[in-house]
Amino acid sequence: MAQVNVTINGRQYRMGCEDGQEDHVTQLAQEIDSRIEQLRGAHGEIGDQRLTVMAALTVADELTESTRRIRRLEEEIAALQDARVVAAERAQQTQAAVVSALNAAVERIEELTQQINQSIQAGPGVAIG
Repeated sequence: MAQVNVTINGRQYRMGCEDGQEDHVTQLAQEIDSRIEQLRGAHGEIGDQRLTVMAALTVADELTESTRRIRRLEEEIAALQDARVVAAERAQQTQAAVVSALNAAVERIEELTQQINQSIQAGPGVAIG
């Protein structure tokens, strides 16, 4: 397990993390430190612990909202996938109906061609088809 030193709100902390995650943990600490500085700028010196709690609540609020958005998007994706399946089934049904109609038309044309050929053969002329 790796360790990394981070600074949050002017204090150094030694943090354990998985090997290779040192930069990520450092970036997270910098994000928290930045939020604390923003809150300090907006609210003044209201105490280190209070600033840290406010920063944590801000992060938790963003996380909660992101989780809600992800769930909403997952529901939309599921609905779109369902709609895609329905559309694909309709497309197959439409294609089958078109094929059936074309086959019926071909059969009718062949019948008419045979009838014309029979009537032509009964009299003088050249056969069609």
